[in-house]
Amino acid sequence: MDKLRLGLALTGSYCSFSKLEAVLPELCREFDILPIFSENAQRDSRFGRGADWMARLEELSGRRPVTSIQEAEPLGPKGLIDVLAIVPCTGNTLAKLSRGVTDTAVTMAAKGHLRNGKPLVIGVSTNDGLGASAENIGRLLVRKNIYFVPFGQDDPAAKPASLSCVYDRIAPAVRAAAQGRQLQPLLA
Repeated sequence: MDKLRLGLALTGSYCSFSKLEAVLPELCREFDILPIFSENAQRDSRFGRGADWMARLEELSGRRPVTSIQEAEPLGPKGLIDVLAIVPCTGNTLAKLSRGVTDTAVTMAAKGHLRNGKPLVIGVSTNDGLGASAENIGRLLVRKNIYFVPFGQDDPAAKPASLSCVYDRIAPAVRAAAQGRQLQPLLA
């Protein structure tokens, strides 16, 4: 049986990269991964060098990451992936998806993918999920072909508005989305 082709798109929630890295071996065993990095995700941060994160994902997936709008544009028209998962998905990217803004490799991949009626899975990682980003999450929850990795408050005491997806639920969320359904329960 052929593996499901998964576009795995990372946005600039740098502190979440290590959480994703913990489940990457499992994801790469189960899915044929095409890494996609937003321009911000490619940058260095206090959590590591962008080039190192891209090299790690390339090593695990066996595929060079998509890193520009130009490289992401053919993904939709050519049907190169079955499911697109944006994990981690920042509040900034949530806002862009909610309003149809296409100005990064990740948002271009999402636009092309959704236009073909294929599933998009969002793994939220934002400090304002119960603040300014709540409206955008709500707008995306009701959209056709958009699904979420179950999420919840990651640190209610120190960051009461912060939301993060449950990283070990990415694979089940992708499988469910490929079948046209939202993995439940949505709230972790």
